[in-house]
Amino acid sequence: MKPIQSIHGSTAAQVARSIEDSVTTGRLAAGASLPAIRTLADDLAVANGTVARAYRDLRDRGIVTTDGRRGTRVRARSVLSPRQAIGLAIPAEATDLSGGDPDPSLLPDLAPHLAGAHVAAGLYGEDPAPHLHPGLRDALAARAAADGVPVDHLALASGALDGVERVLAVHLRPGDVVGVEDPGWPNLLDLVAALGLQAVPLAVDAEGPTVTAMVAARERCDAVVVTSRAQNPTGAAVSAARRDHLARVLAGWNGLVVEDDHGGEASGAVLSSLAGTTDRWALVQSLSKSWGPDLRIAAVFGDASTVARVAGRFRLGPGWVSRLLQHAAWSVLTAEEARAAVTGAATTLRARRDHLVAALGAVGINTRAPSGLNLWVPVPDEGAVMAGLLAHGWGVAPGARYRQVAGPGIRVTAAALVDPAQATAFARDLDAVLHDRSHLGV
Repeated sequence: MKPIQSIHGSTAAQVARSIEDSVTTGRLAAGASLPAIRTLADDLAVANGTVARAYRDLRDRGIVTTDGRRGTRVRARSVLSPRQAIGLAIPAEATDLSGGDPDPSLLPDLAPHLAGAHVAAGLYGEDPAPHLHPGLRDALAARAAADGVPVDHLALASGALDGVERVLAVHLRPGDVVGVEDPGWPNLLDLVAALGLQAVPLAVDAEGPTVTAMVAARERCDAVVVTSRAQNPTGAAVSAARRDHLARVLAGWNGLVVEDDHGGEASGAVLSSLAGTTDRWALVQSLSKSWGPDLRIAAVFGDASTVARVAGRFRLGPGWVSRLLQHAAWSVLTAEEARAAVTGAATTLRARRDHLVAALGAVGINTRAPSGLNLWVPVPDEGAVMAGLLAHGWGVAPGARYRQVAGPGIRVTAAALVDPAQATAFARDLDAVLHDRSHLGV
């Protein structure tokens, strides 16, 4: 079926819905070209402006992309087919190293902190300032100030991605260009598409975004998003030297710098933040990875205007982050036994990561992962390597989820390797797969 045959409608909304349905059902495949505006308008007997509005709506929602003379196409990865869906099914009997999650057994016990949170419950109007629990505000500010972050302005969001989305949304408009790490977090790439923004790759090494990539981004981008530490999928962490170099590159730039510090204490690395480098900036610090996945709270520090915009827009939607969660978060952040658990978890996770890096190095696979839960291994053929590892009983994540223009690779969750012997076994099996020409098709 030709693209034009699957599209119908007499209003912009109907035409857009028809195209969206065709993308969802697969009648319009990723990368498919849509008819020229005039061609489709003539076929549907509608005004050119009707089709133009439909295409604009689809572009703004991340379903199609427009590219000058190349016309309008279905996005290669539209928001209707998230990147996290890419990959092979991992059978129950395999060891799953694809998840990217912390080991729940290492996290603090939230039960006593949630049990006491009922004191924070209230009704609309009962609390004149429900938006920020004062104890939590102080705890979050102290946590960030210890790493040299300016903490004069603070808002809350419901997790790291929510915070990043809100910062981008209050500053950018569809069509604006955002530098996104490559390889980088799939959900962020999907979010940028959903906001109608254009993602351009920001190359990453073990110390964070490269200086060369940031110089190019300064010239081309309206914003950049940088993962301070525990970068997903590589495990990169911005070093102090790299931070200083990037700060010099960004000095005087009028773009927006957004830092995602989702890893927090669990990253096992010192925070080297770009906070305050530019006039428009935000640092989003989530509690989920280190303190508990269901603590859907992220602190958004930033310049006065950015924080005021985020807080004001939040009040017009959810209103505030649950006071129950705020109270529980304050309780766990200030509890000595919880802090000890988080410190112990960081030590354990760092040891698991180091064991895997060492085991891979012992078989000649050199990779660097200075922080976080994951590491990235370049491979010649992602599908073949994943299939070969599954045959050995290991499941990993495909690099295609994370890549824009970076070369092929696999992401391995080192946090899931509880026993050092597992790291040794995985490295041995990966080495065997990489040397098995039948798996690699050569």
